[in-house]
Amino acid sequence: MTEMTVRRLNGINLHTAEFGTGDPVVLIPGTGARGSIFRAHQVPALVEAGFQAVAVDNRGVPPTDRCVEGFTLADMVGDVAALIEDLGAGPCRVVGFSMGAIVVQELLVARPDLVSRAVLMATRGRTDPLSSAHTEGELAMLDRGVKLPPRFEAAMRVYTGFSRRTQRDERTVRNWLDLFEMSIESSEPSRSQLELEGIPDRRDAYRRISTPTLVLAFGEDVLTPPHLCREVADAIPGAMFREIPGCGHFGHVEDPHTVNEAIIAFLRG
Repeated sequence: MTEMTVRRLNGINLHTAEFGTGDPVVLIPGTGARGSIFRAHQVPALVEAGFQAVAVDNRGVPPTDRCVEGFTLADMVGDVAALIEDLGAGPCRVVGFSMGAIVVQELLVARPDLVSRAVLMATRGRTDPLSSAHTEGELAMLDRGVKLPPRFEAAMRVYTGFSRRTQRDERTVRNWLDLFEMSIESSEPSRSQLELEGIPDRRDAYRRISTPTLVLAFGEDVLTPPHLCREVADAIPGAMFREIPGCGHFGHVEDPHTVNEAIIAFLRG
């Protein structure tokens, strides 16, 4: 069973896609991505495991409101909190990827009553100099109206998002280039989401988290290197840490079998 829903929550129209029945698992994507990034791999695995998968389109990413007036990380946390309350599911399981993982971390600080277990993939607890320079460059291009050719931008996503193993597979590379090029041409980046990539050091705040948490790092991730994920796991008392080798930033689509096994085993407790 699949249900597409637009809910009026936290002052915006929030779009979700819900799959299956059972205890809900809320899935939060990264910067600029829709919840559909989980649909090919994580959603079927969760449904088969007896969960309901609830994939969120974050504010700033249509069909959820773009919120062109701007928004904060606290706003995004409030969206997820309001969704869990609207589902009547709290406390429930929550999985976040990249920026989505940062949203989940902040939810664990602000509303621990709403989350029973959390999985953080490709996350960080602070902004390091390299990622700061990368974000500043993206914002500068956006402010100046600079638009890279879609094929070039697609190539950069493959360079930065996947492992050397995948990059050597020319057929797979061509497929990803085509997919990224189509998505780039049909979407505009949210400046507010890009701004939120520059987070302050939040590790001290994460030491107050008591929710059972799994941090998944990907061994060849150049955007969120494993040592930054490890810092988050070290900050959260009792958090589990696992590094999955041979994967880039998009490890959950590059090695979905290993990732899904880890997620489901942890969510089952």
